[in-house]
Amino acid sequence: MEPLTTNELKPTLKHARINALDVIRGIALLGILLMNINGMGLPYSYEDPSVLGHTEGLNYAVWFANELFFEGTMRGLFTILFGAGVILLTSRLIDKGAGISTADVYYRRIVWLLLFGLVNTWVFLWDGDILYAYGLFGFFLFPFRNLPVKSLLIIAAVLICLGTAWDISDYHKNKTLKTEAEQALVLKESGAELDKKADDAIAEWEKISTKKTPEEIQKHIAGMQGNYFEIQQEKAPEIQWMQTWFQYRYGAWDILSFMFLGMAFYKLRILHGEKSVKFYVILALIGYAVGLSINYYEVNLVTSNNFDTLQISQAHQTYNVGRLFITLGHIGFFMLFIKSGILGFLQRGLAAVGRMALSNYLMHSIITSIVFLGFGLYGQLERYELYYVVFSIWIFQLITSSIWLKHFQFGPFEWLWRSLTYGKKQPFKVVK
Repeated sequence: MEPLTTNELKPTLKHARINALDVIRGIALLGILLMNINGMGLPYSYEDPSVLGHTEGLNYAVWFANELFFEGTMRGLFTILFGAGVILLTSRLIDKGAGISTADVYYRRIVWLLLFGLVNTWVFLWDGDILYAYGLFGFFLFPFRNLPVKSLLIIAAVLICLGTAWDISDYHKNKTLKTEAEQALVLKESGAELDKKADDAIAEWEKISTKKTPEEIQKHIAGMQGNYFEIQQEKAPEIQWMQTWFQYRYGAWDILSFMFLGMAFYKLRILHGEKSVKFYVILALIGYAVGLSINYYEVNLVTSNNFDTLQISQAHQTYNVGRLFITLGHIGFFMLFIKSGILGFLQRGLAAVGRMALSNYLMHSIITSIVFLGFGLYGQLERYELYYVVFSIWIFQLITSSIWLKHFQFGPFEWLWRSLTYGKKQPFKVVK
């Protein structure tokens, strides 16, 4: 059988989609905004609310709830679904007789996804973009697609362990640095002359432990209230860091590990909603019991120490394990919701959001850039007030996604992505 060319292949149509995957992707897509909104609307306080004085009342309650349930977990769920999508795409292409063209289509998709990520950061001005990372690490997945489940799970576990080991190493380095800096300060106060190593220890510890001053925060906010190009310039250092060192230090373990989990879970058919109710109940109970225990320990550690830099670093030692178990709990809980069939109208809306995940994700950046940068609201709202924006976006996307897909086969960016991938303009409108 001759392999099909790229031009002969077509993207998956509506009737061939897996509903459970669409629903849970919609949940993850909306859920990821719960954390992203803090970086979109507030300066310097994504991890440490004390920078803006958000340590009591509603502001603290929102931060606390997010840290327990959502920090890293909706991103984790979204990433697992990306890994599952790798197996779904390549297996369907093979079934269609694509042969070697499977690699062609896959890598075209990945290259274009990476470029969408660059557009999202540099044009739509979201420095916390995840598409670039998906494109970057997606390059590594294709050769592993045929591995058995056990091998995929082992790779994921090794990556998580490596990331955790690096976090533990960072904590002990910071602990040693703090001790050296404190000892050097004692000597300095006694009038002793410090050597270069002692001076460097003081300077380095002050650099990583000193929080942003009100003046620095206001200067940053002012920079975010300029014209489009001034805002782009203000964001440039953060974007460059996120697309270089951050990916090497965090992304390789955080994102790549969950991609491999997604590939394994798809092969196990966990994400199809085909496992028993008992399976998903156990997954939810174990995931939440272990994950919430770890996350509560982390939150209590940093809050009881007034968000001290060293304690934040100490808490981060268990971050990867905590987010893993909470994400597993989410999968169990959301699959039970899907299998129950309750709130059918909501599930249909979530499925529509999930089918348009790329468009809706990019719309998060576009809408929040207009609200916070265009209207000058960056740094002006309380933390809890950001969620008025979140809930408004949720409602908007649940409604518009359902309406859009009655008239079009794909979201606008999905259609563009597919057309670029397959090298020709794809059908767009629904044929009635």
